[in-house]
Amino acid sequence: MSTATRETFFAPQNLAAGDIYDFIEAHIEKTGSRPSPQFFLSGPDAGDQVEIPHEVYEALIKVVEAMRKGMAVTVTPSSMTLTTQQAADILGVTRPTLVKLLDEGRIPFEKPKTHRRVRLTDVVAYKEARKAQQYEALSSMGDVDDEEPQAVVARMKKAREEAARRRRSK
Repeated sequence: MSTATRETFFAPQNLAAGDIYDFIEAHIEKTGSRPSPQFFLSGPDAGDQVEIPHEVYEALIKVVEAMRKGMAVTVTPSSMTLTTQQAADILGVTRPTLVKLLDEGRIPFEKPKTHRRVRLTDVVAYKEARKAQQYEALSSMGDVDDEEPQAVVARMKKAREEAARRRRSK
């Protein structure tokens, strides 16, 4: 497989990935955590092995979980440096909105020549921080089961305003 091509992998008919998943689940049940990423790819001869790095292990876990559910898995290699349009697509915003975030210093970027470049890790970190802020705003709403609908709407409006204020202040 070329590292520059997008490929889709389908779950096999006889899914041996279930054994991997069962092993992981048993390990979690026994130890309370997933196995540490000290796994090896081995060849036919004794000592013919290489440790699988943590990042590959995490990707393997996600692939196995999806295939176990009968889902196809698509692997799309991407650069660690993104264009502003690629970063905007990841965040689900327009390119002008992303440029505004860059200009406000919310996401670091480089401008080696005439175009801005954004590191994938910075985009993902911003996305995770934004998600955490959204969840915090939602949790601040509290339990709404016993409230009147008008009170719920008022609290939701207040939470949206607070989230918008926080976005503007950063």
